[in-house]
Amino acid sequence: MGKSPNPYYLIRIIPAEGAFTKAELFRCFFAGSSIRDDLIFLEENCMKNQNTRRLVESALMIAIGTVLSELKVGSLWAFGGGLTIGSMVPLVLISHRWGIKWGTFTAFVYSLLQMILGIDNIQYATGVGMAIAIILLDYIIAYTVVGLSSMFGSGRAAIIGGVAVTLGIRFLCHFLTGWMIWDALWPNEFGMTSVVYSLCYNGSYMLPEIVITAVLSCVLVPWVNKTFPKK
Repeated sequence: MGKSPNPYYLIRIIPAEGAFTKAELFRCFFAGSSIRDDLIFLEENCMKNQNTRRLVESALMIAIGTVLSELKVGSLWAFGGGLTIGSMVPLVLISHRWGIKWGTFTAFVYSLLQMILGIDNIQYATGVGMAIAIILLDYIIAYTVVGLSSMFGSGRAAIIGGVAVTLGIRFLCHFLTGWMIWDALWPNEFGMTSVVYSLCYNGSYMLPEIVITAVLSCVLVPWVNKTFPKK
């Protein structure tokens, strides 16, 4: 004979687990399982829903970030480079919504897509060591680090600090390849030293990129978390 449901337990569980169907709840409470089994059943279903949502959101943010990365404004900047309208914001959003670990993984996947799109740059390498340096500094490390942007928390100052630090590291990566690799392959036409030119070239688009990302993130992170709560 099946057990009778505990009314107090139903009152506690049903509102909190509104994502489950009535059939699932009735099966849980009337199939003769214990309270412990009920909790395991609800927790497993909740985890499945959360994992699916996390995957979908991450895929969507990677797609949006990739599209935005291709919409560059370069003509306004004297030293070149490609300024985007917030292509790093989707990665910042994922980091704040799902944590540093998942945010870093998502940013890593994004970096692989950027590397594929920029495969022509890697072909310019004159040796294996140079190719590895370009892959790591201009792509893998430069973009994966953005997944750490939630490391200070989700307050406004914390968001700005996270963006400044992570995109600052990205700037450092691009600066190093510009100094050690790209200016060696194609010396600049301004007669500048490699260090100065790389600083000016990469700074001319990374500085406004950091500002744009910080401003948009301060607006979108709290709005997205409020409008689309995870639970």
